[in-house]
Amino acid sequence: MHLKGFIKNELATADKKELLDVFESYRQRLLPLIVPITLLKHHLNRNRVPDWVHEQTYLNPYPMELMLRNHV
Repeated sequence: MHLKGFIKNELATADKKELLDVFESYRQRLLPLIVPITLLKHHLNRNRVPDWVHEQTYLNPYPMELMLRNHV
């Protein structure tokens, strides 16, 4: 949610709703972690944010080989 704050003024209303819905679905364990991370990264890449935002461990928490983000 904190990283979403960097793009909240840039997103269309529908995009904000989609992002919040995906966060909520993950919170309810209906989606794997990779879904909200991927959508958030998509919006962060399309908008101007400080460089350090892209370096956050949260956006790449595990090595891809472990596939830990794919489990619900």
